[in-house]
Amino acid sequence: MGNKILKYIVSMGLIFLCLFAGTALQSLLGVSVPGSVFGMLMLFGLMASGLVPVDWVQPSASLFIRFMILLFVPISVGLMEHFDMLIANALPILASAVGGTIIVMVSLGLFLDRFLKKGNK
Repeated sequence: MGNKILKYIVSMGLIFLCLFAGTALQSLLGVSVPGSVFGMLMLFGLMASGLVPVDWVQPSASLFIRFMILLFVPISVGLMEHFDMLIANALPILASAVGGTIIVMVSLGLFLDRFLKKGNK
């Protein structure tokens, strides 16, 4: 039992250490990329390089994934608070979402068409 608790503490500590390091890096650089993204990239780099084994992170990561739905509650409340602003800007939001999707699909189709034609020659 104590060994299992220790594994959770170590894995949670690694995740939060990378999160805090990413937040510090974000504030140091002054960029608009969230610190959590920097932290996630740091953790990925540590695990991909083999400095941190996946087994060290897996217990808390599995726990976070299991209860991930609870992390969406604050976002849902924020959407409800700003619902009138979303309705007022619904057309630009919808146009950018549909337009962006169409641009990505067309450019990917053209790229794939050229890529496959080069592969057949």
